Amino acid sequence: MSLGDEPGYGDASRGEDGGYGGSGQTRTRLPDRPGDVYGGARRGRSSSRSLVTVVGVVVLLIAAIAFANRGGDDSSSGNGANDKAKTSPTAASGTRPVESKAAGIPSGFAQSEQGAQSAAANYAVVLGSTSMFKTASRHDIVNTVYTSAAAGRLQGPMDQAYSAEFLSKLGLDADGNPPKGSTFVSRTIPVGTKVQQYSATGAKVSVWYMGLIGMSGQTSTDPVSSTWKTWTFELQWDNGDWKIVTDSQKDGPAPVPGDDKAATSDEISKAIEEYGGFTYAR
Repeated sequence: MSLGDEPGYGDASRGEDGGYGGSGQTRTRLPDRPGDVYGGARRGRSSSRSLVTVVGVVVLLIAAIAFANRGGDDSSSGNGANDKAKTSPTAASGTRPVESKAAGIPSGFAQSEQGAQSAAANYAVVLGSTSMFKTASRHDIVNTVYTSAAAGRLQGPMDQAYSAEFLSKLGLDADGNPPKGSTFVSRTIPVGTKVQQYSATGAKVSVWYMGLIGMSGQTSTDPVSSTWKTWTFELQWDNGDWKIVTDSQKDGPAPVPGDDKAATSDEISKAIEEYGGFTYAR
């Protein structure tokens, strides 16, 4: 029985749609604060699912293209003796994740299982960031975290996927900017990593994460909501660092939602501005 089949987990489908936005539901007790879209009324399910569907299409397309163009490269197939997924320790190792950054992205990960896990976690963060919605920064990200061959295949299709029409459905202008007075939120927060395969030249690592996506603003019809996903990366040791060859996503596992009060749009915007992200390490 899957997590979604158990009582109390709602009726959301749990198919592997590959989308960042996800299809998970949240049970939220909204505050009685007049004048704020976050506290005025529950957002309609159709609006929420519309955002989810649109975002999901983009990442599904990206993952499908990467998979279809893998070619005959078996460098990330791992060592046969280590093909079975292992349970990873939850305690921090104390090992510094990286020594440097490239284009503002952590780089120079160790050629080890811990290094591969650190790379996967940090790549999940940057690929789920708002920078992916702007052409120049998206190009920098893709060129930095993917192998050169994978990046070359993905840039064009990604530019088509992040079209002006798609951005407008998220409330962004053609350059990926939110309306004045609003804050667009897109973040991935890794909860844990797991090595599925590992060798000195290739690794397959899954990142379990919570995502935040939506528009924070007084006129927003798609307030920031959370989703739970697992992002799996096939990594290759390339020119002294771990690089992504292919990646894919699936829903969950999602915990039972709590009864926390939803914050106002001002509180969400302030939190996004004040709380920075982390460099993640095993």
